Amino acid sequence: MSGRAQLIVGGVLSGLFLLAAAVSLVWMPHDVAALNIADRLRPPGGPYPLGTDQFGRDMLSMLMVGARSSIAVALVAVGIGMGMGVPLGLLAAANRGGWLDEVVMRGNDLIFAFPALVIAILITAVLGPSAVNAILAIGIFNIPVFARVTRGGALSLWTLDYVLAARVAGKGRARISVEHILPNIANLLIVQGTIQFSLGILAEAGLSYVGLGAQPPTPSWGRMLAEAQTMIYTHPLLAVLPGLAIVLMVLGLNLMGDGLRDALDPRLRRAAR
Repeated sequence: MSGRAQLIVGGVLSGLFLLAAAVSLVWMPHDVAALNIADRLRPPGGPYPLGTDQFGRDMLSMLMVGARSSIAVALVAVGIGMGMGVPLGLLAAANRGGWLDEVVMRGNDLIFAFPALVIAILITAVLGPSAVNAILAIGIFNIPVFARVTRGGALSLWTLDYVLAARVAGKGRARISVEHILPNIANLLIVQGTIQFSLGILAEAGLSYVGLGAQPPTPSWGRMLAEAQTMIYTHPLLAVLPGLAIVLMVLGLNLMGDGLRDALDPRLRRAAR
């Protein structure tokens, strides 16, 4: 699949879920907080296009609100990672070999030494399980990712002629980083952002699955999977629908990231010609 096709397919898949999440803010087919035992485990059809779960809740409405929860958690977590990681990466690159560079990189190594799930468990053990704490856990893990990507991209630019000219003109390292380095690694950060966004969706689903993410009555794809696992053989649709939503959302974001990389990287554009 070409880069353009990946970008289109990924954008359509991601856009559908973003649209569903946005629509859920103003309208849903049914109230996800209302339990209707009389309509529990109904098959798809009629007033319930995707059926109902074991509590009589509409699956379509649950998936729409679950998309909103997952996207919100992942988006804010990526924002935290980018907002803190990018400045740290620029500082480290501007002071390559200095004590500040060493502190930033060793701090990154310290965070990378603990998986995101372990960090989440540590945070929720202290603060309690919630969507906010899931955002905090995923965001903390994103910081060193963006710091390393930013540092690596910036280091390759600091030896270029236009940066040397800016230094000769009397510009400080901070000003050069903002005016010359950051705009030229923006494409790299955009692509990495889409990748981390998809990983954030997976992380949020995993945390919700083990009970560390969004708490009831707020629907979550991960918790829908956890609640359906005891009925996987009798009512497989309850697990298939949220699982398929996670797969398609992550696939769409990854395809869009690959397409953006091909579109924004001039070397790949030249190779395609």
